[in-house]
Amino acid sequence: MALLGVNIDHVATVRQARRTYEPDPVWAAALAEIGGADGITIHLREDRRHIIDRDVRVLRESVHVKLNLEMACCNEITALACEVKPHQVTLVPERREEVTTEGGLDVVSQRERVAATTAKLQQAGIEVSLFLDPDPRQIALADQLGVNGVELHTGAYALAQGKQREHELNLLREAGAAIVTAGMTLHAGHGLNYQNVRPVAEIPHMCELNIGHSIVARAIMVGMEQAVREMKRLITQQ
Repeated sequence: MALLGVNIDHVATVRQARRTYEPDPVWAAALAEIGGADGITIHLREDRRHIIDRDVRVLRESVHVKLNLEMACCNEITALACEVKPHQVTLVPERREEVTTEGGLDVVSQRERVAATTAKLQQAGIEVSLFLDPDPRQIALADQLGVNGVELHTGAYALAQGKQREHELNLLREAGAAIVTAGMTLHAGHGLNYQNVRPVAEIPHMCELNIGHSIVARAIMVGMEQAVREMKRLITQQ
């Protein structure tokens, strides 16, 4: 049965649009917990476009479930993570001009940088996960680097239709099996919503799904607590 990590970045996006103090992602995290979230996910980007340093510090003190910090392999943010010590860091790619993360981390071309960041974080007692496309080369390198887990990028699956969607789902299943066989924890996320999440939740040994935009969008209509309850029900029903 997959756990639900709720990404609250876009609550902070609304706040930062006016450079004010509301809505506060700390409040959103509390409501997500009440709704049944098993974890809270935040992405501290180098440009601080939504989540800011203050959020990371306050959430580490206030969140009572797992706190998962997404970040690029950036020395400044690595130092902050080692100080604050979230339960988990997920290393992701980052481009300033992108609207949202566009694909998995390329460990093949950035092996030394990823290895160095992973080592620093693990020495600080933080579990490390890599956000990867369902590519056997990337998964094999993740295993060699000794990371704790892999979050599969589900964006291609989410965008696909018909037979192509089933093809993308099969790639996720195969990649998931390789991750579990290697002894790493299996996570998935990106583009998942109330309509497409069930098949991914049913992948064998799926530990955690990280979902943000869809839940925050639904929360605008029905409230954060209710939106999280609805998603939790979808991914846990047998």
